[in-house]
Amino acid sequence: MPTVRRSRTVHAPPEEVWDVVADPSHLPRWWPDVERVEDASGLEWTTVQRSSQGRPVRADFTRVRAERPRLLRWRQEVEETPFEGFLAEADTTIELEPAEGGRATRIELEAREKLRGVSMLGGFMVRRATRRRLDGALDGLSYVFEADGSR
Repeated sequence: MPTVRRSRTVHAPPEEVWDVVADPSHLPRWWPDVERVEDASGLEWTTVQRSSQGRPVRADFTRVRAERPRLLRWRQEVEETPFEGFLAEADTTIELEPAEGGRATRIELEAREKLRGVSMLGGFMVRRATRRRLDGALDGLSYVFEADGSR
């Protein structure tokens, strides 16, 4: 199962980072390519992104675990969706750890994607794309917390 981990430290306390990462409505601010979030509750939400052809693509997610302010895990619902053709499972974990005496936060993102069928042969391509996506998410969080100090 391709697993990718990426990490970065941002200059904000873990509670502030948690408030952003744990609220799905904030995803357009920091998660790559998310244009908007629909039907967001604390436990489920739908993201809308644009495909490379410019069409909207919806993906449904469910919060699996939350331990404020240090651990968040969500799962992409793939059954009966277009993603089912190449994904068997996909989940993302965010771990937050105090740094610099609690004035900063080390963020680790982990994506695990179990591929389906012939897609299993492209694991290296999936890992590369996933690294770019997680790096983009960390760039987004860095921007949220460091660009101009606004949250």
